[in-house]
Amino acid sequence: MTQATTSKEIVILKDESVTLPKGYKAGGMHCGIKRKKLDLGYIVSEVPAVVAGVYTTNIFQAAPLLVTQESIAKENKIQAILVNSGNANACTGEQGVKDAYAMQQTLAEKLGIDSHLVAVTSTGVIGELLPMEQINTGLQQILDVEHEAKENFLQAILTTDTDVKQIAVQIKIGGKTVTIGGAAKGSGMIHPNMATMLGFVTTDANIAQEDLLAALRNITNQTFNMITVDGDTSTNDMVLVMANGLAENDLLTKNHPDWVIFEEGLTIVCASLAKKIARDGEGATKLIEVQVTGALSNEDARAIGKSIISSNLVKTAIYGKDPNWGRIVTAIGYSGVPVVPNLVNVSLGAFRVFENGLPIPMDEEEIKKYLDSEIITIVVELNQGKYTATAWGCDLTYDYIKINASYRT
Repeated sequence: MTQATTSKEIVILKDESVTLPKGYKAGGMHCGIKRKKLDLGYIVSEVPAVVAGVYTTNIFQAAPLLVTQESIAKENKIQAILVNSGNANACTGEQGVKDAYAMQQTLAEKLGIDSHLVAVTSTGVIGELLPMEQINTGLQQILDVEHEAKENFLQAILTTDTDVKQIAVQIKIGGKTVTIGGAAKGSGMIHPNMATMLGFVTTDANIAQEDLLAALRNITNQTFNMITVDGDTSTNDMVLVMANGLAENDLLTKNHPDWVIFEEGLTIVCASLAKKIARDGEGATKLIEVQVTGALSNEDARAIGKSIISSNLVKTAIYGKDPNWGRIVTAIGYSGVPVVPNLVNVSLGAFRVFENGLPIPMDEEEIKKYLDSEIITIVVELNQGKYTATAWGCDLTYDYIKINASYRT
């Protein structure tokens, strides 16, 4: 196992995988939902794991989310996650719920565990019933050793994504090595308050479920809820964290002396996945990072960051390499946050373009060269308070329209 980045307390591993924590395996296969690509994947823990989840705010929650939330509520544990891509099983009524339960039951029987220990989730086209015959055939084979590989799982969860998204870190808890791994999918229908994204985090930490859930909710607000691609919030979003305790550390709670280290490790995993989703926005050529400082509250900082990153005019300006600071200022102005205009500064990377509420002379050609970079940073200084936030998104290109105009075909 190799190390990419080392700090005093957290190591980011080169061997990125949800299977790096002790006791996990993953795999995937092609069962026939999609024409050729892998479309059915799983993660399994050797033992039941405490679980925390966050879900879409869309009222039209897909059937697998309803089933998974109901199952988790029974004892706050799962042992496996089953994912299909190519079909969202959303807006499918009673039959969709029956199909989600059937998938759950079949995998549980294959594993020899209670059905409520299997979380199910789906992603893909909305409003079509699952092809259960193909799925059932796949489920009879999915645990075969030929399908077991983290790469298979990563490919099986994708829809319009252009690349897989994964990360792993190691930390020390009470002298024990604890690993946190993560994988995600998401490219379009991405907006704050979750998106058409699925996030799966595994850890071998021994941790209290209620504290894990509180940490995930807080970290989601700083990471997954701070990204946008196109302003659409999906029916199928879900982030699940499994903790199976096989690292055998002393029970982690918010009062443990190493709790802050665990939270930081989990934040790194979630932030990395969130940024990878934003960068892989449908048709995107650039990752845009908006840094807001000097706000009166966390909520104000986040609201302004989201407002800027959600602006189609800002996104198209970045795509066109146009240093149009007016669009950024406008997005600040309609964010709903009471700012003092004469205190606001705006920079594009290292280039200050707006200061104390007024434009300042700028070298447009130099800034255009900067805007040709793959990662663009917009810095907003409110100069009113001590709170900060970061939001991530991508540019809006012609290819976004091409991809979504033919999504079902």
